[in-house]
Amino acid sequence: MTVALIELYASIQGESTHAGRPCTFVRLAGCPLRCTWCDSAYTFGKGEKRAIADVVQQVLALGLPLVEVTGGEPLAQKSAPRLLQALCDAGLEVLLETSGAYPVAHLDPRVTVIADLKCPASGESARNLWPELAQLRRHDELKIVVATRADFDWALAALQQELTGCRAQVLWSAVAGQVLHADLAAWLLASRAPGRLQLQLHKVIWPGAAQGV
Repeated sequence: MTVALIELYASIQGESTHAGRPCTFVRLAGCPLRCTWCDSAYTFGKGEKRAIADVVQQVLALGLPLVEVTGGEPLAQKSAPRLLQALCDAGLEVLLETSGAYPVAHLDPRVTVIADLKCPASGESARNLWPELAQLRRHDELKIVVATRADFDWALAALQQELTGCRAQVLWSAVAGQVLHADLAAWLLASRAPGRLQLQLHKVIWPGAAQGV
C-alpha cells in the first residue's frame, strides 16, 4: 500500500500542546479544501508515491519518537489510516493534523487527533463535521484559526452549542497579518474562553521558510 508524499523531515513542532518538541513531519499530498489563509498550497499537487513501509523506515531512521502526519489534508488519501496505524505499530507517538472535514472516529485510537474548526472567514466552515468534532477525546486537540473578531465570536458560540460534548484541548491561533496576537489574547481574557493561545513557533524560528520546517 502506498501514500502520495510531499515531504518528510525532522523539525521542531511549531504548534499544538507539543510545541517545541523535536518531531518528524510526514506531509501528504492533496487537499479538497481551499481555506483563504492556507499556507501550504504547495501540497495540492500529486506528490511522490511511496510504500507505507518505506515511509515508516525513513521516519524511524531519523530517530525521533514523535511524528506528525499532516498535509494538505492527509485523510483525503484512503491509505492514510493505514500509515497512521503502521507508525503506531512501530512504537512512535503519532499526531494527525486534519481539517475537521473528514471522519476520525475510525482511526487507530493511539493516534492523537489535532482537528481544525473552520471559521467563516476560512471560506470552508460548511465542511465542519460537527458530530466528529464533538466526539474528540481528552487527549485530542481542537485548533481554531481566527481571521476576524467575528470568527472568534462564532467559534466561541460553537464551543457552547454544537461542541458542548467536545473534550479536546482548545487551541486558538491568529491568521498572520489579519489578527494581532495581542488582540486575540485580549479577546480570550475578556471572554474567559476555554483553551490556550498558540503561536506558530516554526515561523518564529525560521521566518520566511515555506517548506521543510
